[in-house]
Amino acid sequence: MSEPGLFERTAEPLAARLRPQRLEDVVGQEHILGADKPLEQAIRRGDLGSCILWGPPGSGKTTLARLVARYTDRHFEPFSAVTEGVGRVREIIKAAEERLKYEGRGTILFCDEIHRFNRSQQDAFLPWVESGVITLIGATTENPSFELTGALLSRCRVFVLEPLRDEHVRALVRRALTDDAAGLGRMRLEIDDDAVAVLARESDGDARRALQALEVAARGVATGAHITLPMIRDALQKRLAKSDKTGEEHYNLISALHKAVRGSDVEGALYWLARMLAGGQDPLFIARRLVRMASEDIGLADPRALTVTLAAKDAYHFLGSPEGELALAEATTYLATAPKSNRVYEALGHAMRAASEYPAEGVPLHLRGAPTKLMEELGYGAGYQYAHDHEHAYVPQEYLPEVLRGVTWYRPSEMGYEKTVKERMAFWKALKDRASAPGGEGAGGDAAPGRSAASDS
Repeated sequence: MSEPGLFERTAEPLAARLRPQRLEDVVGQEHILGADKPLEQAIRRGDLGSCILWGPPGSGKTTLARLVARYTDRHFEPFSAVTEGVGRVREIIKAAEERLKYEGRGTILFCDEIHRFNRSQQDAFLPWVESGVITLIGATTENPSFELTGALLSRCRVFVLEPLRDEHVRALVRRALTDDAAGLGRMRLEIDDDAVAVLARESDGDARRALQALEVAARGVATGAHITLPMIRDALQKRLAKSDKTGEEHYNLISALHKAVRGSDVEGALYWLARMLAGGQDPLFIARRLVRMASEDIGLADPRALTVTLAAKDAYHFLGSPEGELALAEATTYLATAPKSNRVYEALGHAMRAASEYPAEGVPLHLRGAPTKLMEELGYGAGYQYAHDHEHAYVPQEYLPEVLRGVTWYRPSEMGYEKTVKERMAFWKALKDRASAPGGEGAGGDAAPGRSAASDS
């Protein structure tokens, strides 16, 4: 077993003990840390104001907040929006005012999980941030655009932290094993390369998770022992799919699924589908988005896509999980491999804009129904020709208000069934052009007598 008293000497976790004390010791985040990077420059100048650190778990948000306090010689006051409330904020503010008045020293209020505060609670920070009594550093794993008020965001710079790369995690693991003062160096442990590789990969860029697993493995061995891959796998336990049901990752995942389907990448589409299902997303939400993809990205290139997705929705509703998930996978695969066309989607957009630009155009008289004698006398339905009474069930008459006549919104592609639609529309256009030419004979046959809009209404 491990050396007596080694872990008992401190209750502080390994990840906390190894927290960097200098900017030079921070691993990762090169895009914002470095001699020529904005965050490090502001920290070293001592003029970093209130800010939001947005990044995944274990990316170093708390570490950076503590380093800001150290380099700017300000009091560091940690606060958790999960376990504490506005009452505690008032206590911190009062102490900060006295500290500033009597010691001339500023206070950094570090609010972890700041997105857990509701909007009115977030507003409690505003007057004290504006007056300079505190410098607020908020840490969040959620997109600030969704979770923080506009008033708070306008007073804070946002720095985006990235998950640590595998090489960063490997470096932290090696540091932990060789650091005699804060790490596990006194145990003189060895670790297999494949164990380090798995620890780096399956920690998903989370330094805290990697070091926790390493510490768990170390607790089960004696000084001078060898940590193997099975030990690390046992320490990591189950690796959960990264997902959430309402925040940014929710939108990221469905966006990835939609784009993989649109790009005809079956494996990509199935992977993102599986990620969403494993992460606890509502399968019926996924089904609804598949129906949208069928209409938006496939349309008339394969009209069956809409039928398949609606059937998948019904199948899941009927079977539930996990059996019904196969129907969603079938629909996803069908969509990804179907011919693609967004021409209906584009045509509707044009039509909606026209409806907005010309919202009050009257229905042409020949298209109006005439259910009363007065309406018939006023010309409602006069001149309407019943398409089925003509050859090819087509007659070249106008169906748009005069101001819009001649527009072309729907332009079929050459993909799938839409190629057939394109040929049919070209045939109708030829009939219409022939009818409108000088001396034209119409679209193929005379209308049957007595047919009018009145009889259709």
